[in-house]
Amino acid sequence: MNRFKKKETEKAEKSKAPTSEGVKGVRGVMSGNFLSGTNVVSSLPYIFFLTFLGICYIGNGYHAEKTIRELYKTNNEIKELRSEYITTKSELMYISKQSQVARATEIIGLKELTEPPKKIIVEKKDKKIKKID
Repeated sequence: MNRFKKKETEKAEKSKAPTSEGVKGVRGVMSGNFLSGTNVVSSLPYIFFLTFLGICYIGNGYHAEKTIRELYKTNNEIKELRSEYITTKSELMYISKQSQVARATEIIGLKELTEPPKKIIVEKKDKKIKKID
C-alpha cells in the first residue's frame, strides 16, 4: 500500500474519534447545523428570548455611557461655576474695602470722617398728657 494513502487513512480515523456531546453541540451551533433540525421551531422562543436579552444588554451599555458623559459634563460645569463664584467673591471683597469705598464716594463729594462719631443723648422730660373728654 502507498505511504501517502496510509497517512490519509490514519488522519481520517483520527478525525472520526468519538467526541463528547458538548463539543458536538458547539460545533453544531458554529456550523449552523442546529437550524436544519426538526426541533428548531420548538427552540424559537428561547432564541428570541436570548436575542431580547442581548438587545437589552447593548441598550443598557449605551445608557450607562450616556449617563457617564452627562456626569462628566455636570462636573465640569460645577468646576466652572465654582471658579466664577470665587472670582466674583474676591472682586466684591476688593470693591467693598474701606479705601475703595472712600475713593468711590469722593466722586460724588462725600469725604471720610477724620474725627470719631459723637454720641447724641436726649433727655426725656416728664410730660403729662391731658385727656380731652
